[in-house]
Amino acid sequence: MIRAVVFDCDGVLVDSEPHSWAAWRTAAAHHGHTLTDGDVAACTGMSYADTHAHLASLAGGALPGPEALLPELLSALESSYAAGLRRFDDAVGAVAELAFEGVPLAVASSSVRARLDLTLAAADLGRYFDVTVAGDEVAAGKPAPDVYLRAAELLGADPRNCVAVEDSGPGAAAALAAGMRVIGVARNADHAGRLVEVGAGVVGGVDAPTIRLLLGI
Repeated sequence: MIRAVVFDCDGVLVDSEPHSWAAWRTAAAHHGHTLTDGDVAACTGMSYADTHAHLASLAGGALPGPEALLPELLSALESSYAAGLRRFDDAVGAVAELAFEGVPLAVASSSVRARLDLTLAAADLGRYFDVTVAGDEVAAGKPAPDVYLRAAELLGADPRNCVAVEDSGPGAAAALAAGMRVIGVARNADHAGRLVEVGAGVVGGVDAPTIRLLLGI
């Protein structure tokens, strides 16, 4: 029986949200619209398509379509990452420890493939994961369970034998809907409330012993 762990990326493994806010602000400003950090933060855990739809509505049609805007966003994001992308020590330590022990690991992200690969490369984390699934590779984004179900399928694991690590309400809801046990990492008070609302167990930081306990290994 395969027991596996599936991690969200942004907000769990790396502190990428400030970079995302900066990239969206830069791209929107290029098209004559001002976005606030709060505008972008409201989209935490959402797919790129849903984020674009929400922010484009705020911009009153000033933004190009999602496919046309994506290269601009990725370029702005890469420039922001170059200034330093912070990895969360607790999650990275747990990932490294579990990988060393041979526990199958995956990433299930709302990010499109190009952004997910960029983020994992900037953080030097891709080598730890047997599988990565991006939001544009499944039919429906979080809070639908598709991305978590696909990760379990590629790992060859029953979702009921997987633990998911999430930081957002939509992400935790997706993992729970897939049948996984969920560790909700509350990096701030807002995250804690949203994780509790969907029924995730909430911790201030993640560690390998807690994950192993939930996995039953």
